[in-house]
Amino acid sequence: MSTPTPQRWLRIHQLSTNKQHVGLLPVSGPTIWRWVREGKFPMPFKLGANITVWDAKEVHSWLKQLAEKRSV
Repeated sequence: MSTPTPQRWLRIHQLSTNKQHVGLLPVSGPTIWRWVREGKFPMPFKLGANITVWDAKEVHSWLKQLAEKRSV
């Protein structure tokens, strides 16, 4: 029996970039939220009243798909 892989989550500050911090993506938080509304970025989910997160696997899969589209 294998041990389950722990769930990894990303918060908006880990994804977005601003003047003080370089995130995973070279875009601002409002851009990420716009992409979510437009269906261009994975949907987040709530862990609590004030905690919104993205599944790290989904985000990395999205990045991989984006890279594959560019290499075609």
